[in-house]
Amino acid sequence: MLLALSIVKLVCEIALLSLAGQAVLYVLAGARRDSNFFYQLLKVLTRPFTALARLITPRVVLDGHVPLVAFLLLLLTWAVVTFEKIRYCLGV
Repeated sequence: MLLALSIVKLVCEIALLSLAGQAVLYVLAGARRDSNFFYQLLKVLTRPFTALARLITPRVVLDGHVPLVAFLLLLLTWAVVTFEKIRYCLGV
């Protein structure tokens, strides 16, 4: 159980840091971000999470806001898994 919680937590952390890095490069690179290698790499890493966020959000949500929704969902998942991991460790 602890291994499963740790794996989910690690995947959330990698995705959260990738989305944060993508946001920083979005600001720094500006209009040239599509030709930036690192921005494209982070976009590939976060594509499954943004696609999942697009599936669960209504069509009213703009495509530009979907990464923010994915970030918030991942942050919520990370917090829940962290609290469950703490609860599990204290129970043992």
